[in-house]
Amino acid sequence: MTETKDVQIERTFDAPIDLIWAMWTEADHFANWYGPMGATIPKAEMDVRVGGRRHIGMEVETPKGQMQMFFVGEYREIDPKTRLVYTESMGDAEGNAMTAEQMGMPAGASMETSVVVELEDLGGQTKMTMTHVGVPADSPGGQGWKMAIDKMEARVAELSG
Repeated sequence: MTETKDVQIERTFDAPIDLIWAMWTEADHFANWYGPMGATIPKAEMDVRVGGRRHIGMEVETPKGQMQMFFVGEYREIDPKTRLVYTESMGDAEGNAMTAEQMGMPAGASMETSVVVELEDLGGQTKMTMTHVGVPADSPGGQGWKMAIDKMEARVAELSG
């Protein structure tokens, strides 16, 4: 049996750590880069404190029309400008997590994943390692993360330049 690798993206930004931290913790910044190319984020509610909730709405244009998705989660670990950990599950427009059955999965299957963001100050540059535990690197979610981090890099360059 082959072990599936989780999504992990490492990137070094030509930007101070404060800006990269803000990209993950301030709703206005987050909404400007999150999601694959072409996605918009009309909802980004982020109560960034341990135990705080997050509710993200994403809209994506598909060949069959516009698709809406919602993600919900809870902040589990916050070490400012160093480490951020939150859970993520598919949700509904009201902010409720969807059950395995609602997702067409076997009853009781865990639908919760974890996002771990680690930052390192390199003196004017910032090294970021993002791991999405529970999402295979070769899945559509993995591809979406690669596009999102590319969007983040472009946004950071725009704000830094």
